[in-house]
Amino acid sequence: MASPEQVKRYLAYWFQLGKKVKVDNGEAEFFPKSVIQGDRYSPEFEQCWEQILRSDLAKCYLEGSNQTLSQLLQPNWDIYPCARCDMPVPILSVGLQSPECACADLPLWPDTELPQPRSPIDSRDRLDSIRDRLTQKP
Repeated sequence: MASPEQVKRYLAYWFQLGKKVKVDNGEAEFFPKSVIQGDRYSPEFEQCWEQILRSDLAKCYLEGSNQTLSQLLQPNWDIYPCARCDMPVPILSVGLQSPECACADLPLWPDTELPQPRSPIDSRDRLDSIRDRLTQKP
């Protein structure tokens, strides 16, 4: 089962590539303009995520995908990297599924010349781990 945190991360990555969360076959949509702010998700993304959680998840889906957010939170779904583009995609752990990634309708993706979507990074923790490795004796 994909955890709510995994689904949040999944949406954050796809929002960075311009994908939207559609509701009721496009009647409404969610799309924050900024996703990451420094070492955390932006307030706009956090607010968007909260609005999505308050919505009917059975009617919400990522643009270009076939699974609702409600389905992703059920035990038979997991989220793994796409074999083609390394973006997070839902994988049905039991049964048959469509082999398509949400990247299928992005004509120039994957583009290795552009920065890849990512999760927030705590620079202080990264620098501390580098310092610790450098100060260790062989």
